Amino acid sequence: MSNRTVRVNELVQRELSDILRKRYQSESVAITITEVRVSPDLRDARAFVAVVGDEETSEQKLRWLRSKAADIRSELSRRIVLKYLPKLQYVLDHSSVRGARLLRMIDELEPLAPAEETELS
Repeated sequence: MSNRTVRVNELVQRELSDILRKRYQSESVAITITEVRVSPDLRDARAFVAVVGDEETSEQKLRWLRSKAADIRSELSRRIVLKYLPKLQYVLDHSSVRGARLLRMIDELEPLAPAEETELS
């Protein structure tokens, strides 16, 4: 990935988060833009979205976000000057759920570790 693509990814992510925070404050409270991946030709992009809540809430917020996609893209075009503004595709990001599950598993293993060490001594 080129340096320019990385910078565009970060810029789109920052501006997208700012738009959600300022214009759609009450609706987007549980939404976090975790990452944006813009294609090398800058025409398409995937915005990875993490939602606080259960699976039903996540789907509902994702549907809401997709319904506001045209307005968000319009606002994004006012803030970012590029030859081609990428068309955003919103995708649920499950990495935070996986990370939390791994942390729980590690926490469950930790209490076992001191007991095993005393047995080995």
